[in-house]
Amino acid sequence: MISFGRGCESNEVLLDRVKGKRILGEPLTRCQHLDRENPLAKTCLMDETTSAEPPPQPTRVRWLILLLSCGASFLLYLHRYTWNFVNPKLQGQFNLSHSQTEFLFSLFYYTYAAGQIPSGMIIDRFGPRWFLTFSILFWSLAMAALVGVSWLLGGGSSTGNLTMVIVLIGGARLLFGAAQAGCYPALTKASKVWFSPVGRTALQGLIASTAGRSGAALSSIIFGTIMMGWLGLSWQTGLLILSAVGLLYGLLFWLGYGDSPAADARVNEAERIIIRGPEELTPANAATQPAMLPWGNALRSTSLRWFICQQFCDAGSDVAFVSLIGKYFLQSRGLDLSQTGILAALPLIGGALGGLAGGALNEVSIHLSGSRRWGRSGVGFVGKVVGCLMLLTVTQQESATVAAFMLMFAKFFGDWSQPTVWGTCTDMGGRYSATVFSIINTSGTVGGVVMPLVFGRLLDVFTREVLVDDKLTKITSWDPLFYLLAGMYLASGLCWLMVDCTKSLENVAAAK
Repeated sequence: MISFGRGCESNEVLLDRVKGKRILGEPLTRCQHLDRENPLAKTCLMDETTSAEPPPQPTRVRWLILLLSCGASFLLYLHRYTWNFVNPKLQGQFNLSHSQTEFLFSLFYYTYAAGQIPSGMIIDRFGPRWFLTFSILFWSLAMAALVGVSWLLGGGSSTGNLTMVIVLIGGARLLFGAAQAGCYPALTKASKVWFSPVGRTALQGLIASTAGRSGAALSSIIFGTIMMGWLGLSWQTGLLILSAVGLLYGLLFWLGYGDSPAADARVNEAERIIIRGPEELTPANAATQPAMLPWGNALRSTSLRWFICQQFCDAGSDVAFVSLIGKYFLQSRGLDLSQTGILAALPLIGGALGGLAGGALNEVSIHLSGSRRWGRSGVGFVGKVVGCLMLLTVTQQESATVAAFMLMFAKFFGDWSQPTVWGTCTDMGGRYSATVFSIINTSGTVGGVVMPLVFGRLLDVFTREVLVDDKLTKITSWDPLFYLLAGMYLASGLCWLMVDCTKSLENVAAAK
């Protein structure tokens, strides 16, 4: 083997270094001890001095993926939160109780929960593009099916067979839940493979909380204030319009999305290097791990079990903002549809801003503390505790507007933990991030199944009939609901202290 002189690389090492720096676009460095009669050394020197070809600029496909991911998250919540206004309309149309309407609402979470883990495993195996496209198209059609059911049951009639009402409307809710079940596991997987570890949590916050909660907030304004309030459209017509928007977006999504940068021909090597960052799993390690996470083994993780409890309290409390806040302002505060649409949007705007702040706060707290574990847990704990205090103040407010702003602050602090959830799923799950998210989301959807029934029963217990202008009127006390929500926020925050995001479940899978 020819030597370049004392302190220099062998021929093979130098060639590897030269080739590597060409790919990365880095400048070649002249070796101080080169044997200039060595043909390989002359080649290296010639490359250094004569090569004028600029390094290729990275493509920007990842930003298109970010935009489409935000759009899917926005649309998911835009459609889901229409129930805030459909709920009281169905209650009036079919003379349903709080318990009955909350039961119908909770049916969404039966299929939403059942689809989580199977969806996550499918996405980890086959990728998110086709799954997300199908999901968007399917849930848009399921939302239109609710309109068809309403017309079949008699349109504006207040009479009808109660069993048939529950079965048909419940069936539409079950379809809607099944269609949306895999959306967030798929978006979690996409964020793992499309974005660099540096700054990933902030982008996940943009997708999960900012885009999602913005869709929820604008659902109240677009569907409640504009469509039903200002334009005077029926809720059925409004849902059909939003369903058509979903179908169009599903087609656009299919055309622009990609499963991974490695499999997408639009992505060049320079962008792939940016995306991979320092945490890329080596092929050797990947070959030793199973294609799917053995989630039964994963449940032995103490951190994962506390994470599951946290998500039950978090998502279980959140369903009140999906199904009851519109009714709260309409019935308890006596507002009209236009006013309710605006005030019901404020908590969700708070959630969107909280998600944006939480993503950045995760990055900053991890950097300042030097601990990923406590950087994430601290953000989750503080946000939930402050949100708990804000919820307690709602019961003291005489003004509906002030109460709405207190709910806005509660959601701001409560939802800044949403990027923490995504970041923790990514940290713990690694290449199995979609499966881990689906496990966590399943626990949240169990909360979504159970808590609406609890909320509905609680409101019925604290509802009484009184004479108002010689007419029996139902009056409901909402204070017990807000006390319960505050307690769930506090429990969620305490659970965050027990979650260690650095306990990777990839090690559990490899040890199987």
